[in-house]
Amino acid sequence: MSHQHDMPMPMPMPMSPGSMSNNDTMNMKDMVMHMSFYWGKDATILFQGWPNHSLPMYILSLFFVFLLSLATEVLSVSPAAAKQWTSPVAGGLIQAGVYALRTALAYMVMLSVMSFNLGIFVVAVAGHTVGFFLVKCRAAAAREEDATGFTPKV
Repeated sequence: MSHQHDMPMPMPMPMSPGSMSNNDTMNMKDMVMHMSFYWGKDATILFQGWPNHSLPMYILSLFFVFLLSLATEVLSVSPAAAKQWTSPVAGGLIQAGVYALRTALAYMVMLSVMSFNLGIFVVAVAGHTVGFFLVKCRAAAAREEDATGFTPKV
């Protein structure tokens, strides 16, 4: 009995003959969708053809996903600048804009993880963890500054 759910699932080819030109070449490596976690640089992350089976581009994509997840956590804190505005509408617009950006970044991280590549999964979790740590360290430093009246060296 074979376990088909662990095997890559081939993606369907375009149905209309005119949808692919003679210049478009696709091989089966580009048309595989994994249904379980796997290791390796041969992944498609966010955009077709990226990182394109290239180790340097895969490493760049790992760094990119790490930064996306880190930014998601950092943006989870309400911007201090929004509180300084005299107009509640302006402050609300800033907070809504930051929220929209954070949500977009979170969805991009989610779509990256849906590549089922373990490297991408690990850096996404690491980015969220580092971002959470930075946010909490900053909050603790701000509380200490409020309590003592001077800025601690962090």
